[in-house]
Amino acid sequence: MKSLLVPSALLGALVVYGIAQDQPAVGDLAASPRFGEWGFDLDGRKDSVKPGDDFFAYANGTYIEKTEIPPDRFRFGNFDALAILSQKRVNGILEEAATKPTDETKKIGDFYKAFMNEARVEELGAQPLRPALEKIKAVANRDDLVSLISAPDFMGKGLFGAGIHANEKEPTKYSIYVGSGGLGLPDKNYYLKPDFAAIRTKYEAYLTTLLTLIEWPEPAATAKEIIAFETKLAEASWERAELRDRDKTYNLMTQGELAAYAPGFDFARMFQASGLPEDRKVIVSDNTAFPRKAAIFAETPLELLKAWTACGLADGAAPFLSKAFVDANFEFAKKTLSGQPEPEARWKRAVELTNHTLGEAVGKVYVARYFPEESKRQMLELVGHVEDALKARLNRLDWMGDKTKAAAQEKLSKFTVKIGYPDQWRDYSALEVKADDLYGNIVRNSVFEWKRELERLDKPVDRKEWGLPPQIVNAYYNPTMNEIVFPAAILQPPFFDPKADPAINYGGIGGVIGHEISHGFDDQGRKSDGDGMLKDWWTDKDKEQFNQRAERLGKQYEQIDVMPGQKIDGQLTMGENIGDMGGVNLALEAYLAFLDGKPAPVIDGTTGVQRVFLGWAQLWRQKMRDEALVRQIHTDPHAPAVARVNGVVMNIDAWYEAFNIQPDDKLYVKPEDRVKIW
Repeated sequence: MKSLLVPSALLGALVVYGIAQDQPAVGDLAASPRFGEWGFDLDGRKDSVKPGDDFFAYANGTYIEKTEIPPDRFRFGNFDALAILSQKRVNGILEEAATKPTDETKKIGDFYKAFMNEARVEELGAQPLRPALEKIKAVANRDDLVSLISAPDFMGKGLFGAGIHANEKEPTKYSIYVGSGGLGLPDKNYYLKPDFAAIRTKYEAYLTTLLTLIEWPEPAATAKEIIAFETKLAEASWERAELRDRDKTYNLMTQGELAAYAPGFDFARMFQASGLPEDRKVIVSDNTAFPRKAAIFAETPLELLKAWTACGLADGAAPFLSKAFVDANFEFAKKTLSGQPEPEARWKRAVELTNHTLGEAVGKVYVARYFPEESKRQMLELVGHVEDALKARLNRLDWMGDKTKAAAQEKLSKFTVKIGYPDQWRDYSALEVKADDLYGNIVRNSVFEWKRELERLDKPVDRKEWGLPPQIVNAYYNPTMNEIVFPAAILQPPFFDPKADPAINYGGIGGVIGHEISHGFDDQGRKSDGDGMLKDWWTDKDKEQFNQRAERLGKQYEQIDVMPGQKIDGQLTMGENIGDMGGVNLALEAYLAFLDGKPAPVIDGTTGVQRVFLGWAQLWRQKMRDEALVRQIHTDPHAPAVARVNGVVMNIDAWYEAFNIQPDDKLYVKPEDRVKIW
């Protein structure tokens, strides 16, 4: 599971839907996230823009114009402001754990100390990679290479990978999922489209630097060959939109059937080296890519495969090695790909890695210090209100038949809600952490996590498990668990503020709640029933009605102007777009139910309904560097921020009435053309 909750391109296995796009490491603008006297920043609005021409700019335009992205970031907005606050809090926890450890905090303190001991890391240089590099050089054939790269303690890049997740068609059991990968660039299009030629040139230079640093023969020539090899893999790879399709990515096979289906790669060796049992069936995600990639592997010279493996090892390790590696990695991975001018301070990267590896050990301290229990109670009430709104809207749907409505209501009644923090904390006692061995800690953590996966293969699915630690600013829906999850760190202004006007809270955290609930009924989430089972519970007529509406929505988003020459992929972003639209509709309905027929006050010239829409728009205040925006468009299932506002409101009748939107306004959509799903 990815910590940022977007589907994994490698495993394509446990699909989880989050509210936020990929989160960068954070900078130092930890100002108070509270907005105005009633929860909205009126000074950030741009009154010279008509709401009907660009609602995102109307709500956020002055803020966008005045905001400068910090040099150690590729983006800045409200998600980032909260992430910064969380980062600073965690840094305080880790500094204290490093200098004044307790039995409970010593492990996180030692992990943090190992990262912060820059002198030790610099002294070691490339030495932490030497044992693995020597093993790569000693490999005599492809099968031995498969064994090497499949071992849990090997930290490099693999062509195929396995993971253990709840079975989408038997959600009470864990199963083995297998997917393909092998690319060093963010997406297959980076290899194949002329637009990315300059990035490919810089990628070649980066690979040359890595190969030079690990003293690999003929680094420049080898880098060219590696890119040619990866280009073949890119041609064989699925599009990201295809990897979202939960029906296409569920392909059950025996291990023997997989080996026969994709000859050229020794899958038996892979499973054996991974420690996986031989008698289990596996679920293959991007199945049609397997024969093509296995054939490419079989026809590629062994020495090139070894060089590619070594280069992938160095790339993965670079952020945790000496300055020469760190600088090379930053120059390409952050500056070239995302436009970030300066690297993050070391302590910020230390916080990020510690959160990733020992997240719940850090989170336990974070919650005790920073999460009021009253927030959990209030959130449960809000979730209940938004769920009630969907119940009402389901009953009123004019395009869905009674049979499917009843099944949808049953699914909604079975939602699990997790708020703040887990009921049971992760046990890290078996993980060895040394205060002077950064890279060793990372390797040991990899082995620890994989052993934990293997040990639960024969156990019932742990429904109490969380996919994110409490200190991460995000939220998600997990279709196999049929659960919505809201970590502690997101339950703060401007998302959730007990002192704000209720309309702002409904538009903010209410919209987030509605977004996650709506994921249970988006184009992929709708494929699971109330027990999390991947099955078709829709009538053919209702399924056709849904698909027609979803297709219309996708085409609408593809027309939203994001930046010159770049269009949103309506299929890739389909689930998040449905989640956003459903979220705002549900938030508005829940707010109106909260009013119970009473008039909402007018505050600073804004009505209650206007404030719900403004609350949603304020969440997505965000400024992003062009390079990062291009990367998001090509790789992220979340649409850019402007579309998460304008793409939603243009389909909601109440927005037209609230802001007096007219046919000559740029966002105006004829009533009969507005997409209505949930």
